[in-house]
Amino acid sequence: MVPFAYTEFIDDLTYQVKNNIIPMSRINDVVYRILRVKFTMGLFENPYADPSLVCELRKQEHRDLARSAVRKSLVLLKNGKSASTPLLPLPKKAGKIVVAGSHADDLGNQCGGWTITWQGQTGNDKNAGTTILSAIKSIVDPSTEVDFSENPDSAAVDSGKYDYAIMVVSEPPYAETFGDNLNLTIPAPSPAVIQTVCKTVRCMLVLISGRPVVVEPYIGAMDAFVAAWLPRLEGQGVADVLFGDYVFSGKLARMWFKSADQLPMNVGDKHYDPLFPFGFGLTTEAKK
Repeated sequence: MVPFAYTEFIDDLTYQVKNNIIPMSRINDVVYRILRVKFTMGLFENPYADPSLVCELRKQEHRDLARSAVRKSLVLLKNGKSASTPLLPLPKKAGKIVVAGSHADDLGNQCGGWTITWQGQTGNDKNAGTTILSAIKSIVDPSTEVDFSENPDSAAVDSGKYDYAIMVVSEPPYAETFGDNLNLTIPAPSPAVIQTVCKTVRCMLVLISGRPVVVEPYIGAMDAFVAAWLPRLEGQGVADVLFGDYVFSGKLARMWFKSADQLPMNVGDKHYDPLFPFGFGLTTEAKK
């Protein structure tokens, strides 16, 4: 697919075919493959979507299934600074907690790319769903006070007297080459948020991303770390597991590197030394 410089592409391809650089048999082959799929799907007879299927959108059973998928996809990578001091599952009843980070109350960030638009978009005005912040507020005990700030200052955190903190951060939405990144670090100001919050409060990081990113510089500061991937519209599925209604059961589908300099790195490589190995994932017990 050439979405932008397509006129130049047509001119160049035509030139190469006329000059026998690309054989016409190759053109026929790729066109045949495309047309075969379209004929199989019946697009020439029925080129438009069936409008009667609109009533199927956003059915509760579909949202329930998506929420279940989110629960099962979460991977717990750290739980406590020592085995004897786990932070998760979180208590629903607490005096005061703080939720921080760019992705805590942003459905666009939760959804990632290929959502509404090609590159996705931030914000809550184009998507209908449950942010992680809203999910947290709905699942905690009514007596628990929930403060929220994308980027809280140190004085506010120090004076807050919080029982624990939940940080939700990661990259902005992207698709295809717009996601190319040579360092794969968490964008600012999220690293500063992690340092500020974890300095004085028991804290956990919920990372929203379609891929591993570099977390090693901050992993020691946090008490718990969860890879939530892209939960999209069902932030409630994240809260279900954080607060112990369901257990963590997800495992890493690929190793988690320490730095981008290690890449490419795969199981069996001579210098295989990941931060978290392929198949890693801690478990918890559901609260009774």
